[in-house]
Amino acid sequence: MRCQLMQRGDFRGDICLAKLQPVKTMILIRFLIAYAEERIIRRGGADFLRRLSVIVLALTLAAGCAARTTAESKEDFQNEEIADPLESMNRVFFDVNEFLDTLLLRPVAEVYRNILPEPVRDSIRNFLRNLNTPVILANDLLQGESKRAETTFNRFLINTTLGVGGLFDVAFDMGHLYHNEDFGQTLAVWGADEGIYLVLPLLGPMSTRHGVGRVVDVFLDPLTYVSLNNPDLDYIFWTRRGVGIVDFRSRNIETLDQLKRESLDFYSLIRSIYRQNRQNQIRNGKPLDDSPASELEKEEDRGK
Repeated sequence: MRCQLMQRGDFRGDICLAKLQPVKTMILIRFLIAYAEERIIRRGGADFLRRLSVIVLALTLAAGCAARTTAESKEDFQNEEIADPLESMNRVFFDVNEFLDTLLLRPVAEVYRNILPEPVRDSIRNFLRNLNTPVILANDLLQGESKRAETTFNRFLINTTLGVGGLFDVAFDMGHLYHNEDFGQTLAVWGADEGIYLVLPLLGPMSTRHGVGRVVDVFLDPLTYVSLNNPDLDYIFWTRRGVGIVDFRSRNIETLDQLKRESLDFYSLIRSIYRQNRQNQIRNGKPLDDSPASELEKEEDRGK
C-alpha cells in the first residue's frame, strides 16, 4: 500500500517501511560524515578506509531507494521540488543553523570582509580552489569530461607555478575558466537518484546523493592522507574548511539578507535555491539570470 503524506508532514494510512527509509538514510549520512572526519583526522587506518568504501556504496544505493519511495515517478520528481518527507525535522535543524549563523558566522564573515581588502580575500579563495583541484580533476575524469579535466589540470599547473602556489588566478587571464565538480555531481551523471532533502546541523542543506558524495570527496582529497600520516597537521583540515565557509559567507551577506527580507518562507526558498544550484552544477550550465540561485552561485561559477 502506498504511504500518503498529509500537510505538515503528518502521516495517514498504515505504517510501512517506506516511511522509515528517509529517516534511516539521514541518520546514516550524518553519522558517516562525522565519523569519517573524526577517524581520518584523529586515528586513520587502512582497515577503516576499506570498511568505509563498502558503507559508501551502501549509502549510494540507499539514496536511490529513498528517492523512489518519496516520488510518484522520475518525471514527476524532476518537475517538482526535491522530496522533503522530513520537513518538520529539517525545519528544526534549519532554525538551529540560522541561529548559529546570526550568532557567529555572519559576524565573523563581516569582520573578515572589513579587515581584509578584496585582493587578499580573492587570493585566499584562489588558494583554496587550487587545493581542491585534485577532487575536481578526479570527478571530471569520472564523469568522462576530458576537456574539463584538461582545463582543471592546466589551471592547477599554471596557478601553482605562475600564480605563486595558487594565490593568483593567472589561468583565468589565460582563458582557463574555473569550474567546480564533486562526487555528488558524478553520481548524478551516473544516473543515481537525487534522494531526499536534508538539513543537518552545521552541515546545512543537501540531498542524500550529495551527502554520499561529500563523504567520497574526503577520500579523493590528497590532504586527507597528509593528515592521516601527520597527526600534528590536523589543523590544516579544519582551518581550510573554516576559512572556506567564512569566505563564502562574506561574499553573500547582502544577497542572503535580501532573500530573507523578501521571502515569506525562508526555509522553502533556500530549499528551492539549493536544488537550482545543484541542477545547474550537474548540467555544467548557468542558472537563470533572474533566479535567486544565480546570485548565490555567481562567485562559484565565475573564474574570478
